Amino acid sequence: MDLPPDPIRPASRHWRVTGWLLAAVWLFFLNIPLLAALHQPEVWRRVVGAVTLLAFGVLYVCVFQWARAQRQQHRPIPVGRAWAAVALLLALGLAGIPGTGGDWLTTLVFVAAAAVFLLPSRHALAVVVLAALTPPVTAALVPGWEAEGTVVFAVLLASFAMFGVTRLAQRNSELQAAQQEIRRLAVAEERARTARNLHDILGHSLTVVAVKAELAGRLLELDPARAATEIADVERLARQALADVRGTVGAYRGISLAGELAGARSALAAAGIAAELPGGVPELPAERDELFGWTVREGVTNVVRHSGARRCVIRVEPGLVEIRDDGRGPAAASAGPGGHGLVGLRERARRLDATVTVGRRPDGPGFLLRVTLPVDR
Repeated sequence: MDLPPDPIRPASRHWRVTGWLLAAVWLFFLNIPLLAALHQPEVWRRVVGAVTLLAFGVLYVCVFQWARAQRQQHRPIPVGRAWAAVALLLALGLAGIPGTGGDWLTTLVFVAAAAVFLLPSRHALAVVVLAALTPPVTAALVPGWEAEGTVVFAVLLASFAMFGVTRLAQRNSELQAAQQEIRRLAVAEERARTARNLHDILGHSLTVVAVKAELAGRLLELDPARAATEIADVERLARQALADVRGTVGAYRGISLAGELAGARSALAAAGIAAELPGGVPELPAERDELFGWTVREGVTNVVRHSGARRCVIRVEPGLVEIRDDGRGPAAASAGPGGHGLVGLRERARRLDATVTVGRRPDGPGFLLRVTLPVDR
């Protein structure tokens, strides 16, 4: 069974384009060093300043998109590559000093933001502190450079904003991972439900077919007319089983208590087991009616297939359904969790907080299957 189409993908394509814009729009603040480079009196200084700033901007956007793609794919950002990207951005900023002069300090805002987005928290904090201290330190050491208080403020503000963006991206990534896990579990549950329903439907139907075919074989010489009737029932049951399988694959067959009681009467009669069934079916909620129907189907299948019983009693009340016989019962069920049918029945009962009792009858020889719902239900 394949996963259903992901409705989030079109929005993801939209945000891929938006991500480029969000990364590129902040490059507007490089206009200060760019203007400084373009007003240089020497051509080579203008070229160095413009080229390094262009390379810086392209690298910043590419690094931002690469890191964003890593997060969206739930992959960790390699620390070595992250440090290399931050170092390369810093190197391009320093390389532009001949053309930009002291205005190269503006690039530290982007270096700090990239460090916050790429590096672990402690490493990023160290880079932000160094970037914030660089303007006053260089102003004190380099003649002609002024202390850029606005750059210090911009470094701290951009780092804080990028920290929020990073945490938001991380939470979105975790949310997407959780949604994918929920979808995977839903598919697994659907597969288990399909397998359980197919087992219950085919197990019951094929058991009755086998019993009727065996009876027809015995009557073939003794009572050909009765044998022909049983063969006709076998054909009808086989067609019904095929229809049930098709219905289960398409939209699951609707199970009702009344229908299963009618089928139980036919199956027990074909197996030569005396049946004592309730005269009427109480009005039950849909979920309880379906659970009781599955219980009758599983119990009667086990009586016919495993018990060697001569008599079977089915009791139905608003809060319980019970199948009793005077046979030996399925040996596996009394020793452990039972076969796939009993496992599936317990799973269904668990959804309604019902209790499943399987084992020897306490009131005499025979086997017992009972499903009881809480009093408040």
